[in-house]
Amino acid sequence: MSRDFSPQELDHTQPNLDDLHPIDREFPDKDGRTAASRPQGHLPECLSRDRLAEIRFEGGRALVSQRPSSYHLSESEIRTIIELGKFRIIARHDLAQHGYGGKREWADRDLESLLRQRLVRRGVFEGAEASPRELLTLTETGCELLRTNGLVSRGQAVHEGFARPRDANHDADVYRLYQKEAARIEEQGGRNLRVILDHELKEEIRRDIARLGAAAQREIAAWHGLRVVGNKIPVPDLRIEYETRDGELAHTDLELVTEHYAGRYAATKVHAGFSLYTPHGQAGRLRRVLGAHGMRPDILSL
Repeated sequence: MSRDFSPQELDHTQPNLDDLHPIDREFPDKDGRTAASRPQGHLPECLSRDRLAEIRFEGGRALVSQRPSSYHLSESEIRTIIELGKFRIIARHDLAQHGYGGKREWADRDLESLLRQRLVRRGVFEGAEASPRELLTLTETGCELLRTNGLVSRGQAVHEGFARPRDANHDADVYRLYQKEAARIEEQGGRNLRVILDHELKEEIRRDIARLGAAAQREIAAWHGLRVVGNKIPVPDLRIEYETRDGELAHTDLELVTEHYAGRYAATKVHAGFSLYTPHGQAGRLRRVLGAHGMRPDILSL
């Protein structure tokens, strides 16, 4: 759950590469192509264009180095560590659903390979109704592998670790939030989407306030495309930057509002201009809470 900023806040052993499973040729990629039919050198769109010509797949795998070690990774494994780097935490079920088109067996094979190579780690957290939920994140090695090899597009930050265990489930749901909103953006012709998490924006704002002082709060908020609400700068859970159909740079700010949000706190997010999403089945309660404040915002459901 994101926090807002006010001026007062100023005060492993490597695996044997011979043991890695061969590329799974029976599952198609997101474009419906199998490994045998996929064009040589084809990589996910989210990979840095500067790296496309440098990476080659042989036998379905690319050799990716992170000194002093090297890793043989399939295209889908590379795509998976990119997604984990962008969002920090993703639920295993959600990754299989969105990243692998619901093909759980394929997802499991890739994840077991990445876990064995110590590029990914997992943790079990209590989810809704006290049910256990398996969440995934990159290890430090996995994150450095992305950075040093330029495997994400320019300007896209990558992250690792369960930095906020108490908020792990909420943070994991940001991936589902992205999937919903990204589909809406792309339907309208948006492209080249970039993910910006709440703590990235907070860190930028913190640096600007430290440099310019609290008196510049409104100017700082405006620089970051945000507003001051009640002497604070509300920060969204997720910002998506993208190019519009006309080639202009745009962004949308998203907040995942759960049943634990107090009415005043949720109202602050509305005043900040964020698009609100709720877990399935919770939109009705949020509408009633905000209605008591005289507000009737659009509320989308995951």
